[in-house]
Amino acid sequence: MKEYKLSAWPDLPSAYHRTSYRRMLSDMSHRFVTVQQLMAGSGANRLEVRMFLQMLADRGLLAEREAERTGPSGLGGWLRRALQGDTIDVEH
Repeated sequence: MKEYKLSAWPDLPSAYHRTSYRRMLSDMSHRFVTVQQLMAGSGANRLEVRMFLQMLADRGLLAEREAERTGPSGLGGWLRRALQGDTIDVEH
């Protein structure tokens, strides 16, 4: 899975003057984000996000990287263990 971040603030064409696109730009100006995070933060659908990212990439305004995968020690692993009922013994 890829993550995206702005490398420079764009001058948007009129087709991208909606609030959802401004929210995506704001998110990407602060940190690397995934398509799913952009969808959740902006309310845009997957196609809108993908087309927007492609427009930014075509203009050379987008940095991409592979998303870091969270291992079993991360929050996802903890949540999975908690829901499955696995316990961790801690000696005092």
